[in-house]
Amino acid sequence: MIDVPQFDAKLKVLAVIPARYESTRFPGKPLVMLGGKPLIQWVWDGVRSMSGLDDVVVATDDERIATAVRGFGGRAMMTGSNHRSGTDRCCEVVSTLKAQGQEYDVVLNVQGDEPFVNQEQLYKLINCFVQESVQIATLKTRIRSTEELFSPDNVKVVCNSRCEAIYFSRQPIPYMRGVEQSQWLERHEYYKHVGIYAFRAGIMDRLKVLPPSPLEKCESLEQLRWIEQGYTLRVVETEEANIGIDRPEDLAQAELRLKDIEKQKRNNP
Repeated sequence: MIDVPQFDAKLKVLAVIPARYESTRFPGKPLVMLGGKPLIQWVWDGVRSMSGLDDVVVATDDERIATAVRGFGGRAMMTGSNHRSGTDRCCEVVSTLKAQGQEYDVVLNVQGDEPFVNQEQLYKLINCFVQESVQIATLKTRIRSTEELFSPDNVKVVCNSRCEAIYFSRQPIPYMRGVEQSQWLERHEYYKHVGIYAFRAGIMDRLKVLPPSPLEKCESLEQLRWIEQGYTLRVVETEEANIGIDRPEDLAQAELRLKDIEKQKRNNP
């Protein structure tokens, strides 16, 4: 883990962790226990320990989550229950804090269901905003298996020469005409989207009023709404694909990862 600031100290950065209770695939997910701590605490601890952040907030619409967060010493803010996405929840937090006189340059939207926070990834995103032209930043990682490539659960991304997203899809993109699917990875580099975002704080008031777009409705991907409206997404490559808890069965993988981390700590005190 990186333990020193890796971005311009002039940037004032807020990290928001959206967390809702009524997940379709895993109700109550933020409060599920992993290694003796609720999932949301793993995320909080990983983000809060980063150097250089100005504030961290868990944004939720459920008092049970807010109570748990405050119970372990975290900061929780209640948000509306009708938000379409975690980004919309982040926008509400930014608006509320702005009304209270708290303004930021960059807002991190950190997944509330990824317990093993990769701080290096977050620093990479923040560092994008040293360039004033950057509006939104996100991550991609190389796809290594055919199963991963053709799974609709893995969102694929293609970029232009300026490392800006052209399109995101649940289907493999680009389509490789005249080549057996088993050979696609040998003939082209494919990338999976890693769903962590950072935003220039000044655009969030505009993002929150954008209506769902046609492409977004087709793919069920909110980032397509921004692309259709002319916003640019800087995409940074990372070597690691994070472990997310989407379904109850994903907990087993997280438990194995936790055991590996504890073993490494014992072997490298």
